Amino acid sequence: MCSAQRLVCSVVSGARFQDSVPIHDPLARGKEERRKGGTAHSHLPPARTIMPSTPAPDLPRPPFIHVDGLPNFRDAGGYPVTDGSSTGTGGKKTIVRRGVLYRASEPSKLSSEGEAQLRALGIREVYDLRSAVEIERGIREGHGWAIREWEGARRNFVPVFLDQDYSPEALALRIKNYSDETTAGFVKAYMDILHAASDKNNQFSPFRTILAHLAAPPAASSSSTQTPSTSSSSSSPSLPASTSVPVNPPATPAAAAAAAAAGPQQTSGPPPVLIHCTAGKDRTGVICALVLSLCGVADHVIADEYNLTELGLRERHEELMQHLLNNPSMAGNVAGVRRMIGAQKPSMLGTLALIREKYGSIHDCVVKLGLLSPDEIIQLRDNLVVDANDDDVDEEVLPLPLPFPLPGGDAATTLV
Repeated sequence: MCSAQRLVCSVVSGARFQDSVPIHDPLARGKEERRKGGTAHSHLPPARTIMPSTPAPDLPRPPFIHVDGLPNFRDAGGYPVTDGSSTGTGGKKTIVRRGVLYRASEPSKLSSEGEAQLRALGIREVYDLRSAVEIERGIREGHGWAIREWEGARRNFVPVFLDQDYSPEALALRIKNYSDETTAGFVKAYMDILHAASDKNNQFSPFRTILAHLAAPPAASSSSTQTPSTSSSSSSPSLPASTSVPVNPPATPAAAAAAAAAGPQQTSGPPPVLIHCTAGKDRTGVICALVLSLCGVADHVIADEYNLTELGLRERHEELMQHLLNNPSMAGNVAGVRRMIGAQKPSMLGTLALIREKYGSIHDCVVKLGLLSPDEIIQLRDNLVVDANDDDVDEEVLPLPLPFPLPGGDAATTLV
């Protein structure tokens, strides 16, 4: 069977059936184009299963996994390690471990079905990068961005920007950076995120907290697999404490589908985590880029992964644009707002380049900012870099043009 007709798998009463029909799989489409002598573009991890019953079938799966009520949810693993510093068993190629690092937008609209899906993926640690002021403003403006906790997972309140950073003056300056017509504004904003998240005066140590979890020795991190209790700082809007659940709650059909879409789970490594901010784009994008770079993923692949947010956030574009247009600094600036919700590759490429220019390397940056020690970085790589299966790495995969337009431009000009 050709790649363009990959097996479409579904879970029905615990059994799988096959349906060899064409699917909306950018990777498969790219390989078919190469077979015909055309040009293909994508650095996405190779596909395992596509769940035909889930919405938005044009989202590449993997890395996207449909979780009910949680847009932009995807696995940040599966990408090839190409820096040459890590060779797998017997010289095999290596990839970033799947099923550990998940990212998404804020989960306030997560359904009970979505909760079951997250439990099926083993996610018990959730890192919320938003500030208390930001959460309260979202609720006040009617966006419903309330804190969302669910049984079996612990919410860790780790704001990148402290409440005092949300003064009208600071917010106006930050918005100006994001809405800049060049990538320089985004690069400046992302460097601000990096420095705010590593500031010694930020008692929450957001990036250090996340990286330390991923870099914990297996024996030390295994305790996190127990049913966690709620963890919310007093600076965060209060919620009733979460109740505990069995370690292995019954799987619902939706949970089984999510687990199947994610593919086989690794048997070791850090307990899975979910990282989110509001959109799951900027603060989440910076910390995920650091992790992938520390693992040895190439910059252009990291930029491709970041760029996927333009797909993942399509269903929330109108909501996010209205929120930004309500800010006096952006009133009437529709073009600027469109740029703000974008995730252009040059923004991430520029950020990674500036970090290297300033600190020498991503490794040295993380050490100098006190986010991890050199030994912890080695442990993080040991935890997250694994041997690739034969179908995990496709060296011919290149960026693939999208088959549909995005807000503010067509597919050819919007994703660059």
